[in-house]
Amino acid sequence: MMRSARGWTAVGIVTAALLGGCAIGPNYTRPAVAEPQTFRGQAMAEAASLADAPWWEVFQDPILKTLIQEALRNNYDVRIAAARVQEARANFRVSRSDLYPSLDYSAGVARAKISPGITGVPGGPVANASNFYYGALTASWEVDIWGRIRRSNEAAWATFLATEDARRGVWLTLVSDLAQAYFELLELDVRLDIARNSTGAYQRTFNVFQDRFQFGTASRLETARAEGALGEAQATIPQLESDIVAKENQIGILLGKTPAPIPRGTPMYAQAVVPTVPAGLPSTLLARRPDLRQAEQQLVSANARIGVAKAEFFPKLSLTALFGTASPEVSALTGGAATIWAVAGALSGPLLNAGRTLGNYRASVAQWEQAKLQYEQAVLIALREVSDALTALGKLSEAETGQDRAVKALEQAVEHATDRYRFGLASYFEVLEAQQQLYPAQYTLAQIRRDRLLSHVRLYRALGGGWSLTDAQWKDGAP
Repeated sequence: MMRSARGWTAVGIVTAALLGGCAIGPNYTRPAVAEPQTFRGQAMAEAASLADAPWWEVFQDPILKTLIQEALRNNYDVRIAAARVQEARANFRVSRSDLYPSLDYSAGVARAKISPGITGVPGGPVANASNFYYGALTASWEVDIWGRIRRSNEAAWATFLATEDARRGVWLTLVSDLAQAYFELLELDVRLDIARNSTGAYQRTFNVFQDRFQFGTASRLETARAEGALGEAQATIPQLESDIVAKENQIGILLGKTPAPIPRGTPMYAQAVVPTVPAGLPSTLLARRPDLRQAEQQLVSANARIGVAKAEFFPKLSLTALFGTASPEVSALTGGAATIWAVAGALSGPLLNAGRTLGNYRASVAQWEQAKLQYEQAVLIALREVSDALTALGKLSEAETGQDRAVKALEQAVEHATDRYRFGLASYFEVLEAQQQLYPAQYTLAQIRRDRLLSHVRLYRALGGGWSLTDAQWKDGAP
């Protein structure tokens, strides 16, 4: 008995020493990626960033805030992402369980007229049938000598963190997609108003030309051009109405509900938009953008799987133990004579498997290389997206200033042409020509304002907006 105790003590000491060693395989280090001093399009480096602001401060429209809160609660992509997090958490627990011994139970009863065989093959017949009853506890444990299980656990944990970042990425994407669709809806409303106003103006112009044509004071050419302008303006109204319904249906999908009319809040031209906003430092982008954090965690997982594959080259040490009772009589199961036990240790490893172990290792290295390249590419794409949005904000501000000046000048041209016609100094053809220049210019102005709002949304998303918010703040909004 003392010898057995000393033996188990020695095994425990050796096991502890082995487990205290380093896990085989490379330890993760972040690869060097492009980190410029400033974003292209950024005037100067600044510590503050638009990404520091919560979404309810970036988007001031009260209706849009309500829609975002509803979407964060009910959107299907959000709910799917939450289920993926739960799956990854469960998989991590499965992986972690391999670090500890497992204890199983078994019980059974059998009646047979056959002798025991060898290597699982049935034996020969016997004279009489016999019963057999047993119950046992079985313990097993793989000693993680080379860190294979620890590396597998590391990979599972990184995968779990990646799904957490993916869920936050879904939240940010949903907020930006909903804001973008909402601003596009407001722009369609403006274009519909312009189309209706232009239709009314062209209708009045056509009525004038038609009356003058009947009295012989206007040419057929003038009347036909007026009628063509009227028909073209009328045709845009049903198209815009259809586009509005389609955009509302798109927002309904983001909200996770059936198609329905969408309420409006602040009109498009009253929406707050500034030409320049703080972008922060490029070096902080890696810690703020959820998709970059997700890509890095996937790289961490791929790095850990190299250790898992490398450990397969070395032997595995497994310890097993069994304790229970077995007897041909049920009444004898509780007796000491029926007690059975066994303790065993096994060392196993590959000798010849036609290159399977080596192939798995090389595949894991190739997967790590892919994850590394994908991470580096994701960083470059993030830098490009920030630069595009910053540049668009500045340039579209200049474009809107020029286009607004053109619209005001054309509105004055229509007024002057109308006054000249009333006093008999010009034909109504000048009025029609001025109107045909005004309304397309108003369309262009609406599109530029929409693009400015969308660039603001894209910049917030590109910077990883709301990165410091808790899960509850993301869903509930401002306290």
